[in-house]
Amino acid sequence: MNVNEIRKLFPILDQEVNGKKLVYLDSGATSQKPIQVIETIENYYKEYNSNVHRGVHTLGTKATDAYENARDKVRKFINAKSTKEIIFTKGTTTALNMVAQCYGSMVLKEGDEIVITHMEHHANIIPWQQLAKKTGATLKYIPLTDDCSISLENVRATVTPNTKIVAMMYVSNVLGAINPIKEVTKIAHENGAVMVVDGAQSAPHLKVDIQDLDVDFYAFSGHKMCAPTGIGVLYGKQEHLEKMEPFEFGGEMIDFVHLYESTWKELPWKFEAGTPIIAGAIGLGAAIDFLEEVGLENIEKHEHMLVQYAMEKVESIEGFTYYGPKHRAGILTFNLNDVHPHDVATVLDMEGIAVRAGHHCAQPLMRWLNVSATARASFYLYNTTEDVDAFVDALHKTKEYFKNVF
Repeated sequence: MNVNEIRKLFPILDQEVNGKKLVYLDSGATSQKPIQVIETIENYYKEYNSNVHRGVHTLGTKATDAYENARDKVRKFINAKSTKEIIFTKGTTTALNMVAQCYGSMVLKEGDEIVITHMEHHANIIPWQQLAKKTGATLKYIPLTDDCSISLENVRATVTPNTKIVAMMYVSNVLGAINPIKEVTKIAHENGAVMVVDGAQSAPHLKVDIQDLDVDFYAFSGHKMCAPTGIGVLYGKQEHLEKMEPFEFGGEMIDFVHLYESTWKELPWKFEAGTPIIAGAIGLGAAIDFLEEVGLENIEKHEHMLVQYAMEKVESIEGFTYYGPKHRAGILTFNLNDVHPHDVATVLDMEGIAVRAGHHCAQPLMRWLNVSATARASFYLYNTTEDVDAFVDALHKTKEYFKNVF
């Protein structure tokens, strides 16, 4: 499938915004959905809407089969050993909080260390802050290099035998940096720590082999990878998940309930209390089918081409500053002269171009960069070089507009 064939599968892209052709460059926040995913969700509600794991009637059986089939698609997608290691959640944030509260609270004590980086999303900072306060553990940060990447030298200097948890994003949602997760995991394990990975920006864009990486926990969200909002995944090594107490309690996660005590179902269901996100999980399964049809390697190659093309084009714009290493995923975060990023985004929107502006849920990184906010263009499988050209032309117009205003 070439990019023009792919674009035809995304109905939302066939529209105008403010009288201009829509150029959607905000997939880092949420991706658009192909017709296959939309129709799969519609078919669930139209043809076999029912709760799962409960009724023995036909609709309930069909819904349960589709839900558990989606779990197996996730397992294959990241090459996990077993579906017991695949927990459906609301998203990356919930998954990371589960690890902090269910695993971290179980193993940490005063004097232990949690190690993260300055580039983390708030969802991979705040749970560890709270866990450190609760347990008396110390929260430590791996410093960034001059180009805002992670060096293994700095990892080795920060991780010690007192470190029990290392948590890091695979791909930065701001910098586009692709972190050396496999090598960091090895260092963590050599020091007796577990490795927790925020995969929100990697699962949609890179081929991930969880067994090859050897990470202990891996969290990601469906809505960034062509699936619906409200569905996510926590992968955990079975040996860890078996020891953890559930995150929530109620129906469907129980084995037996007595008056004063209860027992839990086996994995993965002990972590999925209540009615799960059935349509979301089935939609995620359809999104995985779509992404694998296109090919994750092809997606990564296409995004790399687009971001490199964009970086070459913006060199002609005086006052344009981008952040992060030259080798990166399909993310270009920038500032334009002294124009506030929200003003940049507003003018771009007038040209039909959607980008994100603000601190991107990464305020510590903004301070590291010595800026209050940035604008971000994020590319995906349905973007084209024509989209990049429109983006760059709009940046020139933005610069000229504010030059005339001020």
